[in-house]
Amino acid sequence: MAFDPVDLNGKKILITGPTGQVAQPVVAAWSGIADVYALARFSKPEDREQVESLGATCLQADLAQPGSLEGLPDDFDYVLNFAVVKSGDFDYDLAANGEGVGRLMLHCRKASAFLHLSSTAVYEYAGHQPLAENAPLGDNHRVMFPTYSISKIAAETVCRFTAHQFGIPATIARLSVPYGNNGGWPWYHLLMMEQGVPIDVHPEGPNVYHLLHVDDYLEKLPRLLAAASTDVTTVNFGGSQPASIEQWCAYLTELTGLEPVFQENPKAFGSLSIDTTRMHELIGPTGVDWRDGVRRMVETLSPQLLKT
Repeated sequence: MAFDPVDLNGKKILITGPTGQVAQPVVAAWSGIADVYALARFSKPEDREQVESLGATCLQADLAQPGSLEGLPDDFDYVLNFAVVKSGDFDYDLAANGEGVGRLMLHCRKASAFLHLSSTAVYEYAGHQPLAENAPLGDNHRVMFPTYSISKIAAETVCRFTAHQFGIPATIARLSVPYGNNGGWPWYHLLMMEQGVPIDVHPEGPNVYHLLHVDDYLEKLPRLLAAASTDVTTVNFGGSQPASIEQWCAYLTELTGLEPVFQENPKAFGSLSIDTTRMHELIGPTGVDWRDGVRRMVETLSPQLLKT
């Protein structure tokens, strides 16, 4: 039996990384029903203005810095950590992504649940085998993002330690490929198709992922909060339907007439197919068919490219 969603109405909620592609729709959707606080470095004034325009209260902090959270509110009902740093500097990125999770959890230890958004990039490449939560971990994204996979693994470890040590209910959700009317990987592929830019694919095709539409993750996040426990619930988080780069590019061709130029590259990210069994048990299947989601994305962002 899947968890019922927590009730967000009137709750005090902290969301980190609010300017990112994944978190911004959450801030926009929840600010109308809850008391949402958005935490980031806010090095650009326009970022703060944009988040405030969504209805959230902005808090400025750098999770890599000890003491950065001092003086900020700590009485949140729920905390969702979407923040991630990919500077390429291991010292800074491990401090921000790994130690930062511990700082955030300790500061907000009164919360009923802490949700840490991780990534399927923590898994060792295993071809087309669907990966369950106990699959071997590895430095999956090293070629493009040198610090990313290692930082994500470190952050999960710090999250588990802090939850166990201080009794903080937590969920770690390993995100596959997010997308929606605000963009995502399929939209970048469409732009590459429009410009005739080659799309790198791993030679061991098809390159399978689990597209997760923004509508689905908005519906599932309150269930992930409900699933939090001091044992730390770890779960894959993607669309119920697998879909490959080759498949969604072929569908983009159907919609627009544009043709992809695939370029085999052994250094490209390979398939990251996930086992969704535990996800379905905890929060239920997703509802948006990936073709419908991709079509809506194109209609919203690039309607001029659609066939008439």
